[in-house]
Amino acid sequence: MRILSIALLVAGLALPAVAEDSASSDAPAESAVERSVPSVTVTSAETTEVQARVPVVGSLIARQEVQIYSQVSGHEITEILVEAGDTVEKGQVLARMSTDTLAAQLAQADAGYQQAEAALKQAVTSLERAERLRASNNASQATLDDAVAAEANAQAGLAQADAARRIARLDLDRAEIVAPVSGLVVERNAILGALAGGGSGPLFTLLADGEIEMSAEVIETALQSLSIGDPAEIQVAGLGNITGEVRLIPASVDPVTRLGKMRISLDSAPGLRTGLFASGWVITAKRHAVTVPATAVLSDDQGDRVQVVEDGVVRSHPVKAGLLWEGRREIVEGIEEGEQVIARSGAFFRDGDMVKAISAAQSEAETENETASAAAPAEGTRRP
Repeated sequence: MRILSIALLVAGLALPAVAEDSASSDAPAESAVERSVPSVTVTSAETTEVQARVPVVGSLIARQEVQIYSQVSGHEITEILVEAGDTVEKGQVLARMSTDTLAAQLAQADAGYQQAEAALKQAVTSLERAERLRASNNASQATLDDAVAAEANAQAGLAQADAARRIARLDLDRAEIVAPVSGLVVERNAILGALAGGGSGPLFTLLADGEIEMSAEVIETALQSLSIGDPAEIQVAGLGNITGEVRLIPASVDPVTRLGKMRISLDSAPGLRTGLFASGWVITAKRHAVTVPATAVLSDDQGDRVQVVEDGVVRSHPVKAGLLWEGRREIVEGIEEGEQVIARSGAFFRDGDMVKAISAAQSEAETENETASAAAPAEGTRRP
């Protein structure tokens, strides 16, 4: 009996030890399973703004350039009243020419008119007398016909004299060179003392209303997406960003360069000058849409897809991808806002794979901790 009691006591002491060993052997197995599941960085599909842009490059030009010539030639320029850079109003005098000869020509035309007017009065009087004499049979029909012709010639002479007088007055008025439109003087070629006209270039060049726009070159493949009124963001040399909009779309394409020339009207800004280099973008589309990081979209011969993590399991979702903007890709259909997608998808993940989802912030924190842990021993070895 004593021997049996001792055996039972030994067996009772052994059972807890066996149970403890069994529990301790299960714990490492579970930890190993957890460690075998890879961690992936996930991010939420979000609604953000996306844009489509077309690059453009070119130079600033006048929207409407006005060249002003002298309308009378051979007369000395005696006064210049504006310089390049001046803003002028419609009808403002820009320069004056000598009027001595022009005034004399007008006086001569006035005298010719008075002479023609007197000749007409005399012809009318002669015609009236011839008509009376013919009525009383005291003059022949030929005499009357001559009087009628003389009166008609006098009428024509008066009209010609009147035209000559109006031309002479117009030439005298044109001795003052005036701005046909309001605008900015960008070039002054008039020289004091020089003779105006004579086939030379324009005396002044104006920008109508001071409007400057961009003559931009755009690649042919982008033409279909452009529309009049599309907003533009233009970088002008030395001035920074200037906003504008498309005014004219290219009507043709250069067969050599494959580029078309378009016009972009620019908002008014100090310092805008013709000839400045400019480049920028035309915004052809702008909207808010569901987006994911561009790295989250996988593309192959089967189309586009993203990998979504659902309850720790990878699921591939076919999607219809749209615009690419600032590192994010528009998802037209296939996933909804808020769904968790793998931020950097890869072909090594397949449907049904188990993963451990972590946020981008957690991923960065783990990377920093690993870096700090690796650096700690190195720092310790440098201590005396």
